[in-house]
Amino acid sequence: MSKKDIEPFLTIPRFSAIPFIRHGFGTAGSTERDLRNREGGAGFRLVLLKQIHSEIVRFIDRLPQRKLEGDALVTERPGLLLIIKTADCLPVLIVDERRRVIAAVHCGWRGTLQLVLERAVQGMMERYGCRNADLLAGFGPCISGDCYEVGEEVRQSFVGAGFPAEIFRSREGGGNKYLLDLGEANRWQLQRLGVPAANIFRLDACTHCDKGYYSYRRDKNSKARMLSFIGISSSVSSRKQ
Repeated sequence: MSKKDIEPFLTIPRFSAIPFIRHGFGTAGSTERDLRNREGGAGFRLVLLKQIHSEIVRFIDRLPQRKLEGDALVTERPGLLLIIKTADCLPVLIVDERRRVIAAVHCGWRGTLQLVLERAVQGMMERYGCRNADLLAGFGPCISGDCYEVGEEVRQSFVGAGFPAEIFRSREGGGNKYLLDLGEANRWQLQRLGVPAANIFRLDACTHCDKGYYSYRRDKNSKARMLSFIGISSSVSSRKQ
């Protein structure tokens, strides 16, 4: 698929069915200007992070005065558009429809190893009273388990941290090279926290294979990034149920 053939932002039908949620996973055709034109006119203020491949989760109660460091954003405040940038890493958007709490998480292999997604979900439960059974998680396009080659040291780090060995496959030809399924590594985190499998939605696209997406590995360390976003519309009553 070419960049001309793909929509600037992809959506998950289950999320789109929630009246107060605005969300999207960016493609190579997406720009910050597109996002501002698309959502900025609806009264949203954009919140971006200086992403550092960490386990740091930022809980946003008001619009930050500066760009914060970290790799996950969580809020219950309407009118804020939480944004993460990716190019092979996994973007994850989370919604608690009952409590009206949202999160956006940047899951590269380092952040995944440090359980950044798990920390974001735990924060939603501890700070906002979310229940694991109520959480909906959307996985955007990322590098697939057929293309994400890593070394023995990375595999040992994951297995040592308790991740299932099944998230890796041996690379043909050996040489201590393995294929990591980043999506499954993060699905495992959610399911061990009690998020139902039926509540996890995944857009089936590989950023490395499909030129409709930016790929850090394929494009030789390019700085180009795709934008994924989620926000609570301030035009819809935020009354908790």
